[in-house]
Amino acid sequence: MHKVATDDRGAIGTFFKACEAALGMDRVQALAQDRMAYTDQMGFDATAHEPAGAVAPRSVEELRQVVRLANAHEVALWPVSRGKNFGYGGAAPVLAGSVVVDLSGLKRIHEIDVKRGFCVVEPGVGFYDLYDELARLGHPLWMSVPGNAWGSVAGNALERGKGPQPYGDHGAQICGLEVMLADGSLVRTGTGAMAGSKTWHLSRDTYGPAWDQMFCQSNFGIVTRLGLWLMPAPEATLSMDYALAEPGDLARGVDAIYPLRQRGLIDHDPAWVSYVGIASFVGPRRTWYEGEGLLPEEVGAQIRRQLGIGWWNAQLNFYGHEEVIRAKARVVADALEKALGPRPEPRLWRQGDDFGASHAGIPSTRDMMMIDWYGGRGGHLGFSPILPADGALAQAQFERTRARFEAAGIDYYGAFSVGGRAIISINEILYDRDDVAMAKSVPVLMNRLIEDAAREGYAEYRTHIDAMDRVAATLDYGAREGGPGAMARLNALLKDAIDPNGILAPGKQGIWPARYREGGSARVLRP
Repeated sequence: MHKVATDDRGAIGTFFKACEAALGMDRVQALAQDRMAYTDQMGFDATAHEPAGAVAPRSVEELRQVVRLANAHEVALWPVSRGKNFGYGGAAPVLAGSVVVDLSGLKRIHEIDVKRGFCVVEPGVGFYDLYDELARLGHPLWMSVPGNAWGSVAGNALERGKGPQPYGDHGAQICGLEVMLADGSLVRTGTGAMAGSKTWHLSRDTYGPAWDQMFCQSNFGIVTRLGLWLMPAPEATLSMDYALAEPGDLARGVDAIYPLRQRGLIDHDPAWVSYVGIASFVGPRRTWYEGEGLLPEEVGAQIRRQLGIGWWNAQLNFYGHEEVIRAKARVVADALEKALGPRPEPRLWRQGDDFGASHAGIPSTRDMMMIDWYGGRGGHLGFSPILPADGALAQAQFERTRARFEAAGIDYYGAFSVGGRAIISINEILYDRDDVAMAKSVPVLMNRLIEDAAREGYAEYRTHIDAMDRVAATLDYGAREGGPGAMARLNALLKDAIDPNGILAPGKQGIWPARYREGGSARVLRP
């Protein structure tokens, strides 16, 4: 049963009126259509995580007023940067009846330091906003972008989003945060703790604990400013495409690439992507097949022939001086030739060429085409466990997962992002929200995937709001007599100390404040 918040004393309505008085009527959205706008747009049950409404501050001072009013009225808040985290719940809160704090109005780009390679942005700054500003400056720095890039630069980094560029571990590029705590006070992390610091966004070395990552995927504060390292624009890029013909080829594909990534010969984490994923960017399933059930293998073979792709497909990209990247690509191709076949024809881009072939981190929403795979009101759900960089383990994970997909009647779409030491097994569960059978099978599939991965010792790094408690429960090291694990106890201890009224994002990542942790009865807030 979903937890939902209470409003025994009409606190929500009073809170909204106080916000209207403090911020203006246009900053409060509490009508039925407003609540619907902030629900999980890809969920099967819009009411499961329906908020009580939203407030939209446009400055740090206005946000402070919202936070202080929430404390006074004991109202649960759910901060979102832009609310575009589709596949994981969008803008919807874990706790139904919470008030969404829409930070899209905090949209200043405070700084772009071209010489030292970083930007400082507020949570409402989107990838297109930052790209446009970098373009205005002549593209001296390149950003890394996720597959669907209409969200927030800061929000994506704080959720540890990924991109296929050298700086593609977005959470790892964070350096220096400004955070509003639950009492409305501001703290700056790293050397920003010194007033007038000259190195706030330059170094993660700091005196005492480093707290940037504490505010990633947590509910300990609201980030109001984020420093992010960006890549200096390279002189050239070079790309090579590889394809593997059979589903059983994944193991050798992984084993061929990860040692090269570990040694720094490949500049990013390449992914082996299944052909359904690539096909879903081209058109809906009915483009090739209008029958019921799983996509037949003969149709899959036809798709691969038509698109000129393999069962698994990977692109390797190199960035830097042309002589250097040509040499690196030659060494990589030599190393891969025995395992992956003849070297592909490389594609070179040089500064001054059209940007289309540069892999410059140009934002796009192309990947959202995948939600139309089954037609109807499409949706997708992400499941992404981490496993060791090992071909046999990756192959076994794929085969387990594919069997689960097929038992649920869902076409398998997966990708294995290969790092030097670990792999992220990215699974996109595509569905039609109006399909009754899918509405029943998808949640069951998600639960089984979580259970399977935990049984193998693989933790998920990111999950949908519906599954946050279940994934948190798999982190069971140090559990006592069936209770929560040591990490859950630590999170609860910190949560209660830093947010005693439990107003900030109750339930995010399975972290609940005491007033919801104890008792746990289902209750609901109403405006």
